[in-house]
Amino acid sequence: MHRRIVLAAVITMAVNTAAVAQTTQPAERFRDYYPPIEPFKTGYLKVSDLHEIYYELCGNPAGIPVIVLHGGPGSGCYPSLRRYHDPAKYLIVLHDQRGSGRSKPKNELRENDTQNLVEDIEKLRTHLKLERVQLFGGSWGSTLALAYAQAYPQNVSSMVLRGVFTATKWEIDHFYHGPVAEYFPMVYERMQSALPNPEKKNYPKQFLAMLQSEDPQVRDRAARAWGGYESRIAAVGRTDADVENSLKSWDPYGFSLIENYYMAHNCFLKEGELLGGGYKLAKVPTVIVQGRYDVICPPISAYRLHQSIPGSKLIIVEDAGHSGGAAPMRAALIEAIEMLEQAPAATSSATSEP
Repeated sequence: MHRRIVLAAVITMAVNTAAVAQTTQPAERFRDYYPPIEPFKTGYLKVSDLHEIYYELCGNPAGIPVIVLHGGPGSGCYPSLRRYHDPAKYLIVLHDQRGSGRSKPKNELRENDTQNLVEDIEKLRTHLKLERVQLFGGSWGSTLALAYAQAYPQNVSSMVLRGVFTATKWEIDHFYHGPVAEYFPMVYERMQSALPNPEKKNYPKQFLAMLQSEDPQVRDRAARAWGGYESRIAAVGRTDADVENSLKSWDPYGFSLIENYYMAHNCFLKEGELLGGGYKLAKVPTVIVQGRYDVICPPISAYRLHQSIPGSKLIIVEDAGHSGGAAPMRAALIEAIEMLEQAPAATSSATSEP
């Protein structure tokens, strides 16, 4: 485990002023996950005639409500996502997005798009009788948090976003069509070798076609190629052996299918939509936490988002990549949550006990 104190570069911006870089002082103690906890309630919410989403509630039933949004799209929620918030202070709400994790039907692509996922969050908030909620999401989770917050800013008390992805064409091209090869050339070539036409720069569509093939061997090859690629480049220090070991216990099919389905459709968002809507979040306290060596979602995306949201804070974690589970990133995210506890809006979100 890392014992190095994280030194994060914090960039703050006020409306109509230039961003000024600052450096945080070393923390007195190294923040790390809260102890493992189990849900005190789980359930399913029917959000359409086709889809039911799994949800779970953890922590304090009368605490500050936070909705934790998993990545992917398609990864589903997992136990460590319960452990960034103090369970004595927070009501921690997790759910599996459409087609993901324990939601039903599994791997379903019909009626599965960003707008429906946004409405599912709103239906879940209403079902649980929550008022304003904190949103906590990394990677695709940051995308979905932004989409929801821009649609329903009145229902959001604050946001913590990690590994920002705003679903622009530039970001998708960066991930799929070459720039990652500058840092991981052999890993990138392995991913390319799974494609039938690597010379054509439409990789999400090619992967999606393979993942929907009637041939199970084609589906498996595509799933392992994509899942292995993303897993390998997600964390600083991760090795090929680490990825091979994870693939022995993890079936990447559903994750690979849903993620490539979304990317093949530009995440069902207009070009620049989320960056262009940053002004809507001027009254939502927002902390953006970004790994300096994130090659999946480069820091420039986090910086552009920071510039678009008045009053937001940007924390660059110097020795982290994309993964939210790396020790320096865990520490920075927990510190970001504690930072927002000082903001009046973060504690004014009354909730009814579910």
